[in-house]
Amino acid sequence: MKVHFIAIGGSAMHNLAIALSRKGFVVTGSDDEIFEPSKGRLKKEGILPEQIGWNDDFITADLDAVILGMHARADNPELAKAKELGLQIFSYPEYIYEQAKNKKRVVIGGSHGKTTITSMILHALQVLDFPVDYMVGAQLEGYDCMVKLTEDNDVIILEGDEYLSSPIDRRPKFHLYKPHVALISGIAWDHINVFPTYENYVDQFDIFCNVIKDDGILVYNEEDADTEKVALKQIDRLKIVPYSTPKYEVNDEGTIFHYENQKFPLKIFGAHNLQNLYGALNVVAALGIAPTDFLNAMKGFTGAGKRLEKISETPERIVYKDFAHSPSKLKATTSAVKEQYPDRKLVACMELHTFSSLKKDFLPQYKDAMKMADKALVYFSPNVVKHKKLDPITKEEVYEAFGKNVQVETETEKVLQFIEEESTDNMVLLMMSSGNFDGVDYSQL
Repeated sequence: MKVHFIAIGGSAMHNLAIALSRKGFVVTGSDDEIFEPSKGRLKKEGILPEQIGWNDDFITADLDAVILGMHARADNPELAKAKELGLQIFSYPEYIYEQAKNKKRVVIGGSHGKTTITSMILHALQVLDFPVDYMVGAQLEGYDCMVKLTEDNDVIILEGDEYLSSPIDRRPKFHLYKPHVALISGIAWDHINVFPTYENYVDQFDIFCNVIKDDGILVYNEEDADTEKVALKQIDRLKIVPYSTPKYEVNDEGTIFHYENQKFPLKIFGAHNLQNLYGALNVVAALGIAPTDFLNAMKGFTGAGKRLEKISETPERIVYKDFAHSPSKLKATTSAVKEQYPDRKLVACMELHTFSSLKKDFLPQYKDAMKMADKALVYFSPNVVKHKKLDPITKEEVYEAFGKNVQVETETEKVLQFIEEESTDNMVLLMMSSGNFDGVDYSQL
């Protein structure tokens, strides 16, 4: 098979390119920019483009497929050539489905917790020697590629992102996988640039449920009212399996998970993480794995990369970083850390970095999102707002939106100064961002 990637440098695209190359496909690709770690990984596999930029000479009649990444534009010259030649053009999720259509497909969806739940499932299946293919949207520790596609494995685990599939395919990715087993972790408005109303956003989860195969299994978080509404519509067509926050107790090492009169020590902590774990338990049960076997396999799990990741610990100070940026994620993460360290001063810093988070109309969604912190700071860059072509926002507007319980800064140095001023013995510092506060080096922090 000969496959060409338009926009091969994307975080998801380069992983799929590597997986297909390892499967024996002839893989080529192009992009107008490729950054690390994609660049190094593609080079190591021998499939890094020799030159940067688009070139329609790469598109030839002998290609079996062209895979179009979200980073490319609809007027891309290579895309135009592929259409002219009548080649098969796939979005990333379409091609994943093409490779997985003869497997049992398990899709993990929801506005938050997808990567964590998927990584929990993969960790347990690896410990239990249960062979699966997979696709995960984030780089996980211990994996050199986040896509695995084989001819042999009968099951594939897919992280179901609700963002768009490609510049010419406006369907959310998770609509294309047609799962046999699915999970929805919760629904909290996101991607406001694509889904302009909350109702429109919720509709995408209804569509997702409608594409689950007849007599399939839907695992869902019953503590989320809108998730439960969506799930209950499927009660006559699917087996629906609710889950909620389980019984647990906090200890110095993490958590004791209570299940059927047994206690299981875990290294992860926080109600939201334990809720995710319970969701994962129900998914693997649908694959025939006993819940107690799953919980025993999870004893060594320390968390997904960039999700409540401990980066430093001394008796005086502990530092965590987290990917949290949406209102629901901020609340869950700050609450988890405060619950785990009730006697420590919690200093929390977050960066408004995504399109939704920087949109003036969306800011009120953040009210009291960091109220569990003893001291909280919110950072944003006016240059990023300008680059995303959004209406300007002010420090005062952010302060008001968060409930007047945060300090707001627009300079990286002021963030570091805040941390220095609030640094005391017996504290825990929580850094939350999908970026890096425009230059904060976590390893030096």
